[in-house]
Amino acid sequence: MSRTPQEIFESYVYAGSLTHDADALAECFTEDGVFEAPLLPAGAAFPHRLVGREAIRGAMAAYYERQTKADTRPPNLAKSGYVLHTTSSPDVFIAEIDTVFDGDGNEDGNAGEDRVVSLVQIFRVRDGRIARLRDYFAPGLVS
Repeated sequence: MSRTPQEIFESYVYAGSLTHDADALAECFTEDGVFEAPLLPAGAAFPHRLVGREAIRGAMAAYYERQTKADTRPPNLAKSGYVLHTTSSPDVFIAEIDTVFDGDGNEDGNAGEDRVVSLVQIFRVRDGRIARLRDYFAPGLVS
Protein backbone atom coordinates (compact mmCIF):
# COMPACT_ATOMS: atom_id res chain seq x y z
CA MET A 1 0.00 0.00 0.00
CA SER A 2 1.42 3.39 -0.95
CA ARG A 3 1.69 6.20 1.55
CA THR A 4 -0.12 9.50 1.21
CA PRO A 5 1.71 12.81 0.81
CA GLN A 6 0.63 13.64 4.38
CA GLU A 7 2.20 10.44 5.74
CA ILE A 8 5.41 10.93 3.76
CA PHE A 9 5.70 14.57 4.84
CA GLU A 10 4.99 13.86 8.52
CA SER A 11 7.56 11.04 8.59
CA TYR A 12 10.14 13.31 7.00
CA VAL A 13 9.49 16.20 9.41
CA TYR A 14 9.49 13.95 12.48
CA ALA A 15 12.75 12.27 11.48
CA GLY A 16 14.51 15.48 10.50
CA SER A 17 13.28 18.68 12.10
CA LEU A 18 11.78 17.24 15.26
CA THR A 19 14.06 14.38 16.32
CA HIS A 20 17.22 14.98 14.26
CA ASP A 21 17.39 11.24 13.55
CA ALA A 22 19.63 10.91 10.49
CA ASP A 23 18.92 7.17 10.18
CA ALA A 24 15.15 7.67 10.15
CA LEU A 25 15.50 10.63 7.80
CA ALA A 26 17.60 8.61 5.35
CA GLU A 27 14.99 5.83 5.40
CA CYS A 28 12.41 8.34 4.13
CA PHE A 29 14.36 8.42 0.85
CA THR A 30 14.74 5.91 -1.95
CA GLU A 31 18.15 4.23 -2.21
CA ASP A 32 19.08 6.70 -4.99
CA GLY A 33 17.19 9.63 -3.46
CA VAL A 34 18.34 13.22 -3.95
CA PHE A 35 18.10 15.85 -1.21
CA GLU A 36 18.98 19.35 -2.29
CA ALA A 37 18.79 22.93 -1.10
CA PRO A 38 19.27 24.85 -4.38
CA LEU A 39 19.48 28.31 -2.82
CA LEU A 40 22.46 27.44 -0.62
CA PRO A 41 25.97 28.17 -1.82
CA ALA A 42 28.46 25.33 -1.99
CA GLY A 43 30.28 24.98 1.32
CA ALA A 44 27.31 26.06 3.47
CA ALA A 45 26.84 24.29 6.82
CA PHE A 46 23.62 22.71 5.59
CA PRO A 47 24.29 20.33 2.70
CA HIS A 48 23.68 21.82 -0.75
CA ARG A 49 23.07 18.51 -2.58
CA LEU A 50 23.16 14.91 -1.42
CA VAL A 51 22.72 11.90 -3.68
CA GLY A 52 21.87 8.48 -2.27
CA ARG A 53 20.44 7.32 1.03
CA GLU A 54 23.86 6.74 2.61
CA ALA A 55 25.13 10.20 1.66
CA ILE A 56 21.97 11.69 3.18
CA ARG A 57 22.44 9.63 6.36
CA GLY A 58 26.08 10.63 6.82
CA ALA A 59 25.83 14.32 5.96
CA MET A 60 22.69 14.90 8.01
CA ALA A 61 24.13 13.06 11.04
CA ALA A 62 27.12 15.41 10.90
CA TYR A 63 24.85 18.45 10.47
CA TYR A 64 22.63 17.43 13.41
CA GLU A 65 25.70 16.92 15.58
CA ARG A 66 26.85 20.48 14.84
CA GLN A 67 23.33 21.77 15.59
CA THR A 68 23.30 20.00 18.98
CA LYS A 69 26.56 21.71 19.92
CA ALA A 70 25.15 25.07 18.77
CA ASP A 71 22.32 24.75 21.33
CA THR A 72 19.58 25.90 18.96
CA ARG A 73 15.98 26.30 20.10
CA PRO A 74 13.38 23.83 18.91
CA PRO A 75 10.46 25.10 16.84
CA ASN A 76 7.20 26.00 18.59
CA LEU A 77 4.86 23.43 17.04
CA ALA A 78 1.71 25.14 18.33
CA LYS A 79 2.60 28.31 16.41
CA SER A 80 4.08 26.62 13.33
CA GLY A 81 2.07 25.33 10.41
CA TYR A 82 2.11 23.94 6.92
CA VAL A 83 -0.09 23.35 3.90
CA LEU A 84 0.40 20.48 1.47
CA HIS A 85 -0.47 21.06 -2.18
CA THR A 86 -1.05 18.12 -4.48
CA THR A 87 -0.29 18.42 -8.18
CA SER A 88 -1.55 16.85 -11.38
CA SER A 89 1.14 14.21 -10.92
CA PRO A 90 0.40 11.72 -8.13
CA ASP A 91 4.17 11.50 -7.51
CA VAL A 92 4.69 15.20 -6.76
CA PHE A 93 3.49 17.37 -3.89
CA ILE A 94 4.55 20.71 -2.45
CA ALA A 95 4.84 21.71 1.19
CA GLU A 96 4.43 25.36 2.16
CA ILE A 97 5.83 25.75 5.69
CA ASP A 98 6.02 28.45 8.36
CA THR A 99 8.19 27.34 11.28
CA VAL A 100 8.04 29.57 14.35
CA PHE A 101 10.77 29.85 16.96
CA ASP A 102 9.88 31.64 20.19
CA GLY A 103 11.54 34.99 20.79
CA ASP A 104 14.49 35.26 23.12
CA GLY A 105 13.75 36.46 26.61
CA ASN A 106 15.63 39.44 27.95
CA GLU A 107 16.44 40.94 31.34
CA ASP A 108 13.19 42.96 31.33
CA GLY A 109 11.15 39.77 31.16
CA ASN A 110 9.96 40.49 27.62
CA ALA A 111 9.79 37.44 25.41
CA GLY A 112 11.04 39.23 22.30
CA GLU A 113 9.70 38.73 18.81
CA ASP A 114 9.19 35.26 17.44
CA ARG A 115 11.31 34.23 14.48
CA VAL A 116 9.37 32.82 11.54
CA VAL A 117 11.17 30.71 8.96
CA SER A 118 9.12 30.29 5.79
CA LEU A 119 10.06 27.74 3.17
CA VAL A 120 8.78 25.65 0.30
CA GLN A 121 9.68 22.03 -0.36
CA ILE A 122 8.96 20.08 -3.54
CA PHE A 123 8.68 16.32 -3.08
CA ARG A 124 8.93 13.73 -5.85
CA VAL A 125 8.08 10.29 -4.53
CA ARG A 126 8.45 6.72 -5.71
CA ASP A 127 7.08 3.63 -3.98
CA GLY A 128 6.15 5.62 -0.86
CA ARG A 129 9.61 7.16 -0.36
CA ILE A 130 11.16 10.47 -1.35
CA ALA A 131 13.01 10.17 -4.64
CA ARG A 132 13.89 13.87 -4.79
CA LEU A 133 13.37 16.70 -2.34
CA ARG A 134 14.12 20.30 -3.24
CA ASP A 135 14.17 22.47 -0.12
CA TYR A 136 13.86 26.22 -0.81
CA PHE A 137 14.71 28.49 2.11
CA ALA A 138 16.83 31.59 2.71
CA PRO A 139 20.50 30.63 3.09
CA GLY A 140 21.03 32.94 6.07
CA LEU A 141 18.62 30.88 8.17
CA VAL A 142 20.96 27.95 8.80
CA SER A 143 24.17 27.86 10.74
